[in-house]
Amino acid sequence: MSNYIISCCSTADLSKEHFEKRDLHYICFHYSLNDRQYPDDLGQSMPFDQFYEAMANGAETKTSQINVDEFIDYFTPFLEQGKDILHITLSSGISGVYNSANLAKNILLEKYPDRKIFVVDSLGASSGYGLFMDKLADLRDEGLALEEVYQWAEENKLRLHHWFFSTDLSFYVKGGRISKASGWFGTMLKICPLLNMDHEGRLIPRFKIRTKNAVIHRIVDKMEEFADGGLNYDGKCYISNSACYEDAKAVADLVEARFPHLNGKVEINHIGTTIGSHTGPGTVALFFWGSKRES
Repeated sequence: MSNYIISCCSTADLSKEHFEKRDLHYICFHYSLNDRQYPDDLGQSMPFDQFYEAMANGAETKTSQINVDEFIDYFTPFLEQGKDILHITLSSGISGVYNSANLAKNILLEKYPDRKIFVVDSLGASSGYGLFMDKLADLRDEGLALEEVYQWAEENKLRLHHWFFSTDLSFYVKGGRISKASGWFGTMLKICPLLNMDHEGRLIPRFKIRTKNAVIHRIVDKMEEFADGGLNYDGKCYISNSACYEDAKAVADLVEARFPHLNGKVEINHIGTTIGSHTGPGTVALFFWGSKRES
């Protein structure tokens, strides 16, 4: 058994069973639905279908990140058990949680000077961040020391690719990411924006694709373009979705047909309530290992 634990935020959007199977620990973000507070606890407090149905019906959502005191309370039991900690946070490009985790680390290392705490900015989100965590669990299980896993994480986090598309522009309008006029014309023209995460962990619109069928093929084209080995890619592939499983399954089927050497079937997860509060229903995200993200 290793003398350290690997931890992340609930925004890695894996299932509770997946976290438990890989012995990965997590701390929950928070969100509110019509001013009622909930933990972003992997759909345990509120099922995902219920959450996205409420959003579709006009419910107001807000999110809040994990604060310093919460990190202190979360990390302390591990330290008291004599465990060191490697914690990976949601991207600093979309959240300030990396800073909160580091502040907590500095406070706790004064109290526990014999322990080690490493904090890594994943520069990722949703199940791409989850795919990153799964790989770190592999390295731990192979017997790598804490410092070795930390170094690997820092050196390789930009090789994890995140591509997203949305078939519902209404929440992009609501969140102020596109204008009402652009949203109206985009809806009329059946525009599905294709976005990815850049090298600073920010979500960047890249293409405006007409029709859902076209964007499903284009997102898999991007995997072929950037994945390790191209069509010979032999790593894992994860997908997450917000209440649009059939669209996610269409992407998964296309990936499995085009990449015959995948490491297992494509895993489809839910976009959790923190990230889903901003995307709304209708978003599909594709994640895989590839060339380093340079821009």
